[in-house]
Parts: sequence; C-alpha cells; structure tokens
Amino acid sequence: MVKIIASFLLGAVSVTALLWHSASSLMFSERVSPFGVEETVARIQENMQNAGNGWSLSGLRNAAKPIQKDGGNVLPVLMVEGCSTRYSGPILKDDNLRFLSILMPCKVSVYKKNDGKVYIATMNAALIGRLFGAKVGGIMANVANDQAKFLEFDASKPAPKMIEGTPGAGGPGAGSGADGGC
Repeated sequence: MVKIIASFLLGAVSVTALLWHSASSLMFSERVSPFGVEETVARIQENMQNAGNGWSLSGLRNAAKPIQKDGGNVLPVLMVEGCSTRYSGPILKDDNLRFLSILMPCKVSVYKKNDGKVYIATMNAALIGRLFGAKVGGIMANVANDQAKFLEFDASKPAPKMIEGTPGAGGPGAGSGADGGC
C-alpha cells in the first residue's frame, strides 16, 4: 500500500513539474523575424488591417520608452495592438465573460534581444480560449487563425510605413477607423 501511495505522489509531482516547466512555451510563442523591429511592426500592422473579420489597429506601444525616460538603457520593445469587434463583441456583451476584457486588445510584441535578432511574441489564443469554455474557445480559435495571418510576411513586397500612435485617437495613424480600443 505504501508503494502505491508513493508511486502516486511521485507521478503527481512529476506531472506538476512537467506542466510548470512547459507552461510558458504552451501559453506563449516566440519566433525570430526576418526583418528589423520597425519593418516587422509595419508588416504586422498591414497584415492586421488586411486580415478581414473586423480587425483594426488599436495602437502601438513602446514598452521600452518609460524605462529609457528613467535613464535606463533597454533594447526596443514595441507592441502592436489590434481588435476585432466580431470577436470582442460577443465577449464584451456577456456579463459572465466581460472580465476577459483584460485580454483585449490582441497584442503582438516585437523586440530585439542582445543576440542582435528581432523576435515576435504572441499569446496562444486558442489554448487560452479553451480554458474558458466552448463559446470563448471558439472565438479565440478564430483569433488564433487570424493571428497566424498577421505573421505571414512576403519579403518580395516592399515594406509598408509603420503607423505610430493610437489610430483614431487624433495622433499619427488617425482616421484608420479604429476607436483606439476594443
């Protein structure tokens, strides 16, 4: 009987350790970009605007800027933010799901590391969605499919111009039809 309990506990600890170790790679994805930071951002922005399904740009955040203002030296970190009312609407209209607004807008992070390469990070929207039931799971599966389109780059096409600021908020990029949020 002691061997059975010990085996069960060892198995539970092993599974917990495995999940703990692999959770970040399941929840988030990181890949190298073939372009520089600004060109990567510009291509993602263009792809997001052309993805259909109600997607529009919500903003571009420079996560490194506050650190630089405080005198810190940090490599570039830009976050492209976009929203689709087709996907956000059903969640924001439901009182029981509105707390998921914390995940909005959809973000794609583009940053440089000390190895000199530019990286793109995304959240695994499909996996996160499944954690909240069938309705959210279905919506987030669609978000994940569109998110994959945001990251398809055609190197034979010239780079578009990066849209800075918050579209629709009066700054650069205003007039794109976005309200600056989701």
